[in-house]
Amino acid sequence: MDEDNLYIDEKLGDEPFRFDDSVARVFPDMLKRSIPGYAATIEAIGSLAARYVKNGTNCYDLGCSLGAATLAMQQGARVPDVRIVAVDNSEAMVDRCRAAFVDDARIDLRLADIRDVCIENASMIVMNYTLQFLDVAARDDMVKRIADGLIDGGLFVLSEKVVDENTHMESLLVELHHEHKRRNDYSELEISRKRAALENVLIPETVAQHRQRLADAGFSHTAVWLRYFNFVSIVAIK
Repeated sequence: MDEDNLYIDEKLGDEPFRFDDSVARVFPDMLKRSIPGYAATIEAIGSLAARYVKNGTNCYDLGCSLGAATLAMQQGARVPDVRIVAVDNSEAMVDRCRAAFVDDARIDLRLADIRDVCIENASMIVMNYTLQFLDVAARDDMVKRIADGLIDGGLFVLSEKVVDENTHMESLLVELHHEHKRRNDYSELEISRKRAALENVLIPETVAQHRQRLADAGFSHTAVWLRYFNFVSIVAIK
């Protein structure tokens, strides 16, 4: 696993964050060191797949990056007849992901915008830190299409970085996240440059906004099953 030292490079401090080959190369290390609770989220996706994936249905990993959630669903599903559609709009990510699933006919890996993918007959759908990169105006429609594409009783797992409604607590949670990065050997300069690169690229919302959107889309039950600082994972059942 290559080490994430991208933001030691001074040039990247002035560029918006992109999922290009340089990011794809270090992405596992970036996730491990940057997103608290990420490993627990992936583990839970496998456990949820064992319970919710139905025979003869589709699963979707929307914004699959290198395929961690795809692999968790593949390994967790206890039924033989399932197709997992893994989608990402980054060619660098898809190229690396394809190498991991080259011999698995159940994996349908696509280089595409998730907004252009037909979602149908789905028993489980995952968006792991993906919705936050869509324009806010496009999010309601995306979540509604996900709800419409799920079978009754189907499961949606939505993981996102969020902001807290309380500004004092938001400041505390941001600082705790920065301390998490320091403990994972990111320098203050790297933390600052990464934050600048993500500004206006990753637009977080509150937990309440996410849950209201899910309810409006037609989900009957929602719950935050994991929260670690400003990172949450929500389960929603149609």
